[in-house]
Amino acid sequence: MSRARVGRYFGTNGIRGVFGEGFTIGMAHDMALAIGTHLGGGPVLVGYDGRHSGPAICRAVTAALNSIGTDCAVAGLVPTPCLELAVKSGYAGGIMATASHNPPEYGGIKPVAPDGVELSRGDEARVEDIYDARAWTRTPGRWGSTADAPGIVGEYVGAVASAVDAGAIRARAPRVALDLGNGAQAVSAHLLCERLGCEAVLVNAEIDGDFPGRGPEPTPENLGGLSRAVRESGADLGVAFDGDGDRSMICDERGEVLTGDRSALALARHILGKSPGSTVVTCTNSGSAIEGIAAESGSRVVRTRVGSVEVSRRMVEEGALVGFEENGGFMYGRHNQVRDGCMTAALALEMLSAGGPLSGIAAALPPSHTAKDKVPCPAGRIPALMAALAAEFPGSDTGDGIRIAEDARNWVMVRPSGTEPIVRVYAEAGSREGLGARMSEFVGRVAELAGGDQG
Repeated sequence: MSRARVGRYFGTNGIRGVFGEGFTIGMAHDMALAIGTHLGGGPVLVGYDGRHSGPAICRAVTAALNSIGTDCAVAGLVPTPCLELAVKSGYAGGIMATASHNPPEYGGIKPVAPDGVELSRGDEARVEDIYDARAWTRTPGRWGSTADAPGIVGEYVGAVASAVDAGAIRARAPRVALDLGNGAQAVSAHLLCERLGCEAVLVNAEIDGDFPGRGPEPTPENLGGLSRAVRESGADLGVAFDGDGDRSMICDERGEVLTGDRSALALARHILGKSPGSTVVTCTNSGSAIEGIAAESGSRVVRTRVGSVEVSRRMVEEGALVGFEENGGFMYGRHNQVRDGCMTAALALEMLSAGGPLSGIAAALPPSHTAKDKVPCPAGRIPALMAALAAEFPGSDTGDGIRIAEDARNWVMVRPSGTEPIVRVYAEAGSREGLGARMSEFVGRVAELAGGDQG
């Protein structure tokens, strides 16, 4: 039976908790000692997103690393994929202070390996072992230094722009509505639009750790402001980012928001059409239509457990061109094998420049009916909840939560979140009606079990 957390401290993506409670400055300091010991030296690049806790966590991390003789460079307030890309330019690793899409009261850190990709699960376990044993190593007689790392945002924007057909985008000169979500892409996404010759209409553009505009997670349900901005401005595309800027959701020129699955299908078809025989990596909770999209170009699909770490690391292993999660986390291997909201926006602009309005591109996709929901659940109830579902549906796949499948296009997956006290319910069905019925049934059952009703 899978656990709510992937490791003792690492969840699905980094280490997170309510700041001052589940995740403290002391923990950030000591975990940085463990990460620095694991990395084996410096320099280490450190950055933070727009959360109120970010600067304090950054100072704790740099102080810890300096104390064991490791030099640091501070990128400042940047999107997570910006820091990850910069690590590849010669750093021993990186540490990003972020809690991604979690509510404002959360804080956390995400370590980055020298190749610019999140640590593997095995490396996370080694960091946890060092942390528990307090087995960090110091360089005798040496105190590390900390310096600023200027220019990283500009280099990131330039790298993203160089990974797409910028000339075609400039010739089309699309108008783009950007819902920056009061988050970290506010320092970069508009610069990308300028570089690509696009007019940008900005929504929730002020960085604010309280995320007052719509919250840090860009779900289709809370993107009404983006949809209105697209319609009122006559934009060709709308893009909404999460708190640390590694995920993005897109909407068409009519203001219709695509699910993360649907946008990934469109982008994958666009990319694979130019690079047949490639590899796509995605999680087991993504819809089945990607297999058909990949087959059009003689490409193949590799499935992983849920989590961007799983997808990213498998992309590195496979040399994959495309990777994605159903939550708007899209990865383009030619740029970096990580989720990147700005890269996704640039690819969407390239796709529009080559193939016309997004509404038409989406309409031409194969039918795909997927949905997800979440149910609050105290951490202590999760083991009993998952055990009850396993007993109700014997023979189901329990390798990552529980996946109850009739066939490839009709299934439900129930999985404890690895980042907050909720249980997520994912489903796919052959029809919209069937999807609604399946989601209603399982969300209701999970809610009963989360509340302690075993009946």
